[in-house]
Amino acid sequence: MPNKINIAEKFALFDEHWTPKIIAQANGQLVKLAKGSGKLIWHVHENEDELFLVFKGRLTLMLRNGSIVLEPGDMFVVPAGVEHCPLAEPDTHIMLIEPASTEHTGTQRTKITVATEHQRWI
Repeated sequence: MPNKINIAEKFALFDEHWTPKIIAQANGQLVKLAKGSGKLIWHVHENEDELFLVFKGRLTLMLRNGSIVLEPGDMFVVPAGVEHCPLAEPDTHIMLIEPASTEHTGTQRTKITVATEHQRWI
């Protein structure tokens, strides 16, 4: 029988910001946790939707045509091809659900980009 996953326990395992950690996989989709603080970078996922669900803090998803503010319990799906830039209050806790093929910062590569092959399970 598969083990249940306690989200709060998983968030307690890491402190890094903007470094997604994989906690589950279902039907080719990865379930990831991340902590955010400040701005990530503007990027786009040309072929994948990206679901954001906030557990703690406040996440603003800046889009070129406006912004979406997410509080705990709120979620939003950034459609494929939509450029966005996450901006988080300190220690914001976020769940992401996205296809396994989704690159961390799309085609943008910076020192904060975590390559897909380096994202780790916790």
